[in-house]
Amino acid sequence: MAVEDLWRLFDIIGTLAFAVSGALVGISRRMDIFGISVLALATAVGGGMVRDVLVGITPPMTLRDTTNFLLSAGTALVISLLYQWTALHHMRRQRLLTIFNVSDTIGLAAFTITGALTGVRFGGNDSYVLPILLAATTAVGGGMIRDVLAQRMPVVLYAEVYAAASLVGAFVFCTLRFTLGVEADSWLAFVLVLMIRFAAIRWNWSLYHPRPPKRHRDEDVKE
Repeated sequence: MAVEDLWRLFDIIGTLAFAVSGALVGISRRMDIFGISVLALATAVGGGMVRDVLVGITPPMTLRDTTNFLLSAGTALVISLLYQWTALHHMRRQRLLTIFNVSDTIGLAAFTITGALTGVRFGGNDSYVLPILLAATTAVGGGMIRDVLAQRMPVVLYAEVYAAASLVGAFVFCTLRFTLGVEADSWLAFVLVLMIRFAAIRWNWSLYHPRPPKRHRDEDVKE
């Protein structure tokens, strides 16, 4: 598969997955169809637009091709209709959270690859920094915009291993792309990000959280 086709495939996967997660957040915030669509669109294209600006692609590709806009808006409409007219609205919060986590993780993994591929294109074959940073920016940027618009603490700042999964996947991509070839390497990195993120959710993995010593916490409680 040509690199351009591979990039487009992961871009579509990421757009659909992140549009679902954005729409679910909008529904959870009791937004109307416009607000739900805005969150779906911001989640799906926000990180990619930031990535494009960073490498000098102006206007960003999303503004020159309506495909991602249509996919995001269509996804928001479908999720909204499913929520109203199917058993989706009867699901317990935990099940809806599971759907959100699955879609958000798929988007994270897919956009890690599109960002890394873009970084290789503009940074050269010997560059690690640009592909890794663009991968993380593309993967978490849209979700951060979504959460800010929804007045939530961005998931990337507190959740189980999140951006770190993208960074690991991008590093593996950069390390093995000459050995495995771009296509095989891309799928390997994609699956790796999925596995790390799902494992983090399942077993509550998290990065280091600085906390005061226990004796200080006990003193705070007494006060």
